[in-house]
Amino acid sequence: MERRRAGTFDISIPLFPGMPAFPGDPPFESEPTHAIARGAPYNLSALRFGSHVGTHVDPPLHFLPGGAPIDAIDLSALNGACRVVEVAPSAASVGARELLEVAEGTERVLLRTANSERWRSRLAYFPDYVALALDGAEALLDRGCRLVGIDSLSVERDPTGRFPVHHRLLGAGTLVLEGLLLAGVPAGDYDLECLPLRLQGGDGGPARALLRAR
Repeated sequence: MERRRAGTFDISIPLFPGMPAFPGDPPFESEPTHAIARGAPYNLSALRFGSHVGTHVDPPLHFLPGGAPIDAIDLSALNGACRVVEVAPSAASVGARELLEVAEGTERVLLRTANSERWRSRLAYFPDYVALALDGAEALLDRGCRLVGIDSLSVERDPTGRFPVHHRLLGAGTLVLEGLLLAGVPAGDYDLECLPLRLQGGDGGPARALLRAR
């Protein structure tokens, strides 16, 4: 699903009716309100979607009362040198053992798991996605990560509903970037460009994310 042009990967999920959404989130809707084909001078559509649609950033406010909203985060955490880590397709989760290659001082880490290949064939939600384990989150924080990205609609899969990974990362000031399309993106070092919508007081930010080969 990714696009590559002159060493650039677009790793964002396209927005379209019927696109994958996390269970319980509002679906994406697009309704034309003006159409040249119907005699209007221009085309225009009304959009409806949740704050965590597609590729998006989780700010602290998403889980922490009083946490920083999306329009108050430090955008430098989302832009700059990053490392794409390829997790073994057999891994059911991403723990500290899967992150041994991440060097101390790596500020941005994107996790490419078996999810990417599943999304390559069909953009649909599946409940058994590979997610980051709590010990994996601790390992990334120990290395100084300011941003953790993953190729699933949520960085964690927690049936208890307590969401310890989100709380640990966001509580430490580390942002979360979810919903990445990383199929076809080789592991290695890149420059990440990511800008979420500037939603005032927003608990999440739909974003366009690009990787440029270094």
